[in-house]
Amino acid sequence: MKQTLSIVVPAYNEEKTIHLILNKIKAVQLINDIEKELILINDCSSDQTEQAILTYQAANPDLNIQYFSHEKNQGKGAALHTGIKRATGDYLIIQDADLEYDPREYNILLQPILDGFADVVYGSRFRGGKAHRILFFWHSIGNKWLTGLSNIFTNLNLTDMETCYKLFKTEIIQGLELKEKRFGFEPEVTAKISRLANIRIYELGISYYGRSYQDGKKIGWRDGFRAIYAILKYNIFSK
Repeated sequence: MKQTLSIVVPAYNEEKTIHLILNKIKAVQLINDIEKELILINDCSSDQTEQAILTYQAANPDLNIQYFSHEKNQGKGAALHTGIKRATGDYLIIQDADLEYDPREYNILLQPILDGFADVVYGSRFRGGKAHRILFFWHSIGNKWLTGLSNIFTNLNLTDMETCYKLFKTEIIQGLELKEKRFGFEPEVTAKISRLANIRIYELGISYYGRSYQDGKKIGWRDGFRAIYAILKYNIFSK
């Protein structure tokens, strides 16, 4: 019986890029003939994201696309909760709707799990020699600082806790009670994964084609403070 990778794609005001990332996902041939299940969650976009998704879905009936829409904007974390609950694949990966991460690297992340070494694989923007767009110095410092703070409490040695690319055995991520509705999702899921008995977490270098704010980047300094709050909350106060 063939295995399936569930690809969870939260989308908010991504009408200009959503078809491009879906084309990239469609073009990927997964190793071991693994099939793809796309789960798209429109977090109450104010642009034509929904129409763009529905048009793409109608034009690509051969692609397994599951579409869900929030009636009000709840945040990236909430969209991920919706997608994770609906996933039916053996494995699950998170994919942003923009073009910052390359779906051709799914196979890199799948390999340690398929080889029997890993249960969870993080794709690090700070490891290896792959392409990285040069953008914001303080963002990179902030990401590394947040990762270091998270590592202090989780006792992991990750280099990129805030990465979008996290690949899980689906039963593991669905077994967590996740609460963060916005950008606190990353430190929360990392804290809760780190406490699972006998969990095997791997990290591999990935490329990163970062967006500028003119291109539509949404994360800001307030999200950094929320990440600090989530690190403290889920590692100290809400174990």
